[in-house]
Amino acid sequence: MLGLLSFRDGRTGYDLKKWADASLRFFYWSPAISQIYAELRRLEELGLVTSRRSGPDEPRAKRRYTITEDGRAALAAWADGTQDCGPAVLKHPLLLRVWLGHLAVPDTLRALVERHRERTRAGLREVREALADAGAEPEWDFPRVALGWSERQHLAELELAEAMLADLERLGGRQHAQDAPTHG
Repeated sequence: MLGLLSFRDGRTGYDLKKWADASLRFFYWSPAISQIYAELRRLEELGLVTSRRSGPDEPRAKRRYTITEDGRAALAAWADGTQDCGPAVLKHPLLLRVWLGHLAVPDTLRALVERHRERTRAGLREVREALADAGAEPEWDFPRVALGWSERQHLAELELAEAMLADLERLGGRQHAQDAPTHG
């Protein structure tokens, strides 16, 4: 939340959700709106953000959040820190299903990979739309770099899906007899 607030002051929880959906979700995750508000309350209790309610001129009262100097200092120390970021965490449900392919029907595995490929193509289109929507605003300079990585990651994922389909094709209809599903 601090990172999202570091770009522009006076954002609502809804504004932060839109910003996360337009950028973070392509390479990290976009938190649920309930998580956003819970985290904002926690950060306010810690003195890392402040909030104010909108004035009477707005039709619905809104709470706008701003990062404090302490919050900005804590975020900058983390962002500029030299501590290793650690390895990327990969949880790829499709690969888990393929790994257990000896228990699956080969056509089902291929269909799953093909659906994954189509979903990845759709994700690539969304990343490219986000890049196009980013414009030239300075606050998007570094998010554009991250989105560029995400575009390349989607392209690599498409290449990997094609290779996996070829690998599955080479296996043909093989299934280990001792592990084949039994019905009855």
